[in-house]
Formats: sequence, C-alpha cells, structure tokens
Amino acid sequence: MELHITGDDAADKLLSDDAFALLTGMLLDQQVTMESAFAGPEKIRTRIGSLEPGTIAGYDPQGFVEVFKEKPAVHRFPGSMAGRVQALAETVDKEWGGDATAIWTQGEPDGAEVLRRLKALPGFGEQKAKIFLALLGKQCGLKAEGWREAAGHYGQADAYLSVADIVDPDSLVKVRASKQAAKAAAKAAKSTD
Repeated sequence: MELHITGDDAADKLLSDDAFALLTGMLLDQQVTMESAFAGPEKIRTRIGSLEPGTIAGYDPQGFVEVFKEKPAVHRFPGSMAGRVQALAETVDKEWGGDATAIWTQGEPDGAEVLRRLKALPGFGEQKAKIFLALLGKQCGLKAEGWREAAGHYGQADAYLSVADIVDPDSLVKVRASKQAAKAAAKAAKSTD
C-alpha cells in the first residue's frame, strides 16, 4: 500500500506504513485541508520521536498541546485536537493492544462490524467512520465482506467524494470539486429554508 494524500513524501510514507498514523490523520481531517490533516501525524512523530499510541496517550497533555502549536502547527485548533488525538491513542492502546489494525482485522469482522468499531473511537462520527472504512477498502486492501455497503456512497467505485478516492493529483482535483459542489448545494438548500 502506497498512499499519496499529502504531497509530502515523508508524511505519505508514514501514512502508508503506520495504521495509527492513518487513523490519526483521519481524526485531524476537519476544518483544515486534507493535506494538512494527514501531514499531522508526521509532524507529531518528528517532534516527539514516536507515534506509538502508548507514548502519545502517556504524554503530558499540556506538553502535547505545545507540540501541536509548534510551527507549522499540527492543526488550527491545537488544544481540542491534541486532546482528541490523545483520547484516540489511549483507546487504541488500551482496547486494541496498541495495534490500530486490530480495529479492522481482529476476529475477521465484516464491513458493518468494522464501521461499528470505527464509530466507537473518540472523534469518529458516522461520516468520518464511513470515509475511513472506504479508505481501508479502496486503498489499504481491506477484504471485510460488505465494506462497500457499510461505507455508503463513500464506498462506491470512482466516487471521488473523499480522501478514500485520492490516488494522484488528478483524483485530488476531482475530490476537491465534488466537496465544493456538495458545500454549495448544502448552502443553497439552507438559504431556501
């Protein structure tokens, strides 16, 4: 698996090699660009020397906020997002033995069960869980039966709706266009209410 999300080779390599990095990038993907969100795990790893869930969970919370604030910032909301990353790390460490891949592999779960497990993670609502499930299925080799159905419209082939569909610069442009169209449609619907 070789992901191309951030445009930064080191950040993309970490996402490709480390399941917790990928999970963390997905968590950070709100109110910032996808590239910035998914580059966050590499910034954290570089600054604290590790991306192990146990290390992050045990890091001094205020010190971890400072790690997020360091320029370039990990996220535009360092306090709340640092706390969310630590909560995610603690959950992965305590409930999944520090192995993020166990969330989607332990016990050979089907797509609906993987979705349920993802939604149980701190910071993962319905939409984020479905997008991450689609990312696992489309780019990370997830073979869970029914993953496309569980991921909803994000699981459709050639959908270009989310980070799950970004494989090169061209697909990034298509995803951006579909996101902008969806925002415009939502805004138009709101103004007619």
